[in-house]
Order: sequence, then structure tokens, then C-alpha cells
Amino acid sequence: MVHRQVQAYKINNMMYLYARFGKKQAKELPIMTVPYDELVFQSPYLAVVKAKQLLEEGKMKEVDNILESLAESMGRSEKRAVISQLNRLILHIIKWKCQPEKRSASWVISIRSARAEITASQEEMPSLYRDFLESIWNKCFLSAKQDARDEMGKKPDIIALSWDEVFNETYTLWDD
Repeated sequence: MVHRQVQAYKINNMMYLYARFGKKQAKELPIMTVPYDELVFQSPYLAVVKAKQLLEEGKMKEVDNILESLAESMGRSEKRAVISQLNRLILHIIKWKCQPEKRSASWVISIRSARAEITASQEEMPSLYRDFLESIWNKCFLSAKQDARDEMGKKPDIIALSWDEVFNETYTLWDD
């Protein structure tokens, strides 16, 4: 992560304030002063508006700082999404293997959609491919195993899951 001193800049957000509060009230509100890193988390839209304004003013370094912060923020969000989907995927596979009598179409759909979401995130950010998944594998497995224990009301008897079981094995209720 790049460490840099973050300076506060005035955000010209009158269009946003007009839309939100109306012209009369917006004129009475103060212009916000927010550091770029915070602005990216509070309102990515306003961060882009500010970057556009700075670009028009020729302040390329400031634009670069905002864009870098936006990219870092988006990367963190995608990683969190992949972790969440991997947890959900492993949870449903554990339940599938431990409770065959309770298998349902919703489990099949959860497994399929979690795989699809992970794939979509990987297409957006190639750094989230196998190396990243392997780096979070054990943590996600332990978390999913605890969730499965809570949902099933008993400790799962699964010690581990293979890559093939999680990403390649077919889970279906049908024999076709």
C-alpha cells in the first residue's frame, strides 16, 4: 500500500447538494472538506466529480492521488467480495457432504452462483485468481466450517476440501 500524506481539499459539490437538498438549502450548506482517501470511501461518485474538476484545472498529481485511492478501494472491495463468496461456496459444500438428506435446489443454486461471482470478480481483477484463493483458503475453510456447525447444530466431520471439490465437482439433484 502506498503511504502518502493526504491533504484536505475543498470539494465543489454544489450539483450534488442541489439535487439532494434543493437550490435554496444547498446554498446555505458549507462546502465539504474531506481528505481524498476518506472521500473515496464516503462517496466514490463525489471523488470522481472532484477528479474531473482537478483534471480541468490541470492538477494532475491530485487527480492521480484520487484515482490511485479509488483503485485501491475497488481492489479491497473485490477481495472482500471474493472472500465472502468463497466462504458461502465452502459452507454449502460442507453442508452438502454432511447432510445429504437435506440437499436442496437452493444449495445447488448457492454453489453455482458463488462460483459465478468468484469468476466474475476474477475477470474484473486478474490478481484474484488461484494464488489469491490459495492464500485465503484455510481461513475461509475454517470460517465456513464454523458457520456450518452453527447451521447444522453439530460439528462437521470434514477435515478438508480439495480445489476440485470446491471448483470443479458437479453438485446437482438430478442424475442426468
